Amino acid sequence: MAKELKSADVIIAGGGIAGIVSAIELLNLNKRVLILERGPEEEFGGLAKQSFGGIFFVDSPLQRKAGMKDNPELAYDDWCRVAGFAEDDVLPKAWAKRYVDHCTAFVYHWLKKEGIRFFPAVHWVERGLFTPGNSYPRFHLVWGTGHELIRVLQSNLINHRNADKLDIYYHHRVDEFVKEGASVTGVFGVDELTNEPFSAYADAVIIASGGIGGNIDRVKENWFKEWGKAPEKILNGTNLYADGHLHDASKKLNAKITHLDKMWPYAAGVHHPRPTIPNQGLSLVPPKSALWLNYKGERIGPMPLITAFDTRFLVEQVCKQEKKYSWQVLNLKIAHKELAISGAEFNPAIRDKKFFKFLKTLVFGNKELVTDMVDNCKDFVIANSIEELVDKMNSLAQSDDVDVVTLKKAISRYDNTIARGPKYFNDDQLRRIAHARNYTGDKIRTCKFQKINDPKALPLIAIREFIVSRKTLGGIQTNLDCKVLNMEGKEIPGLYGVGEATGFGGGGIHGKGALEGTFLGTCIFTGRIAAHQIAGKQLIKD
Repeated sequence: MAKELKSADVIIAGGGIAGIVSAIELLNLNKRVLILERGPEEEFGGLAKQSFGGIFFVDSPLQRKAGMKDNPELAYDDWCRVAGFAEDDVLPKAWAKRYVDHCTAFVYHWLKKEGIRFFPAVHWVERGLFTPGNSYPRFHLVWGTGHELIRVLQSNLINHRNADKLDIYYHHRVDEFVKEGASVTGVFGVDELTNEPFSAYADAVIIASGGIGGNIDRVKENWFKEWGKAPEKILNGTNLYADGHLHDASKKLNAKITHLDKMWPYAAGVHHPRPTIPNQGLSLVPPKSALWLNYKGERIGPMPLITAFDTRFLVEQVCKQEKKYSWQVLNLKIAHKELAISGAEFNPAIRDKKFFKFLKTLVFGNKELVTDMVDNCKDFVIANSIEELVDKMNSLAQSDDVDVVTLKKAISRYDNTIARGPKYFNDDQLRRIAHARNYTGDKIRTCKFQKINDPKALPLIAIREFIVSRKTLGGIQTNLDCKVLNMEGKEIPGLYGVGEATGFGGGGIHGKGALEGTFLGTCIFTGRIAAHQIAGKQLIKD
């Protein structure tokens, strides 16, 4: 006999940022809310809690203050170019248009009202490579990273004036949906601590369970065909509960699951030095001044790889190699200045809002981070000569793939180009470094044309990098009211979807590629819309 939990107006399956925002808004609207979170209490907030905390906004107060003249029309053009939408991506396109039109009004200002503050400098990522990406910097960093974002929203939720209308159950896995007639009226599941089955009933259910990135086998099954065969090794950059469990449960209701092959992995993944889950990976912010090499130590090209322009291109190029992992070769000076890791854990100065410590890392480099990774991450090797470096690279890879002559040639060509001076730079990596340094936000974090084999900058460092799973760009299809649709395009009464479970909106708001910062933003956006729809309100009147 299943244990019956307290009844509610709305059940939210998943306690990530989309679920938390949905719950806050429902409490604002005097609804009784039941959150069923599969993980433990300390992981409430999901991947957002671990994130760097960047959010995409258009024509924000911070952009205006910096003199940027951004607008939704320009942002939508940028979005569509990167997305590469198919002709039948009607709902994803509509969701994209709705987000760029309203993200500042309904996400930025809502977050400010909730007590979130942003770092004053807007970051410029995904600038575009073969086609333009972000025409302006749009990546607004939460002051305190995703950790602070979740801390504030979680506190606002727990201490809400209507907190007596809220119940949260941890370790509760939802397995299937209850239907009465055509409508979803509840859920069945299991308490994973006691293995006891449970049931819960409500007028509406919101799916907020994330994507499929935590299930590496499933990632490989849905691997994007244009990238060829999935890499043998893919690191897990999300969590174990993002496994598509509720995608399958939704499919049993004839819900439409779409675009699961559209993913947003990263090319510069390394093993977590202190993993808490199997195969746990970290996503590096790859140093722009490092040489990006294939498994043989050859520079990947003909267009050299460099971060901040086109994340998807980096993944594509690594996956074209016979062995689908890569190396970055740099030196200690570059590492101190440029090496970073995406996420709250490895950015304590920003996470803990220690402004002067943060400034110190910008000026003098993040030496603590580099030391930690060199000492504790198995993918880092360090040496005082190219010969020694190659020996250590091959030893780590348990192969003899990297050739000393090949690596020396790649490094000397790059260093010799730098020696000739900026007037004679005929290397696309150096041209793009010059472009990046034109923007103040990048200039302070990017070396000024630093040679690799520089006696004053040694030792040399090589970083072995794998593809790391991160976001799922497809999912359960919803209409513009966040109502889940079936295979015939009709609403499934009582069932709503938000956040990554829905491909961040409509089953694939990003198409094939994202402008970054659009993941947290769309989770908040869809969470607010779903709550208002359930309460019979219209958040956006367009």
